[in-house]
Amino acid sequence: MNLYGFNKAHKGMNQTLTLCFFFAVIFLSLIISRHANAAGPVIIELHQTPCTIIEAEVSPQTFVSKRAADCIAINKKTAGKREFKPLRLKAGKTVFRVTNNNVSYPLGFWVRGRGVGRLTLPSVSGGGLSTGATKDYVIDLKPGKYLYSCPLNPTPDYPLIVE
Repeated sequence: MNLYGFNKAHKGMNQTLTLCFFFAVIFLSLIISRHANAAGPVIIELHQTPCTIIEAEVSPQTFVSKRAADCIAINKKTAGKREFKPLRLKAGKTVFRVTNNNVSYPLGFWVRGRGVGRLTLPSVSGGGLSTGATKDYVIDLKPGKYLYSCPLNPTPDYPLIVE
């Protein structure tokens, strides 16, 4: 066997291995960076009781309601006295995970822009949230001022600020 031929073949194999290693490193770097940058959506858990969303109230109260009309009357009397916590979020994909905590009738959820923002900002809504059930409402929030509530419960309009 020729020593020169062996060195030449060995040199070619080293170059091939070096290229394979180089491409493997690039491929793995892309996968790792894509995975690191692919942060999932923000999940906001909310719990509805009669006439209220617990997390939105500074001092949540316990109300008794058998139907939506009860909450309308309750909110007329109490909404002006109740203090709400503004929910502050960053723009981006958000999941509102809403649970019906012992409300005897089906609930829903609604996020929408506030004021003129109602025409320009994204919105998500839905119903069919039976007693004890949890449902996800997914929205890609843009910066602005929003309101969230349950029109079927009904709850007050709670403030949401997206920066």
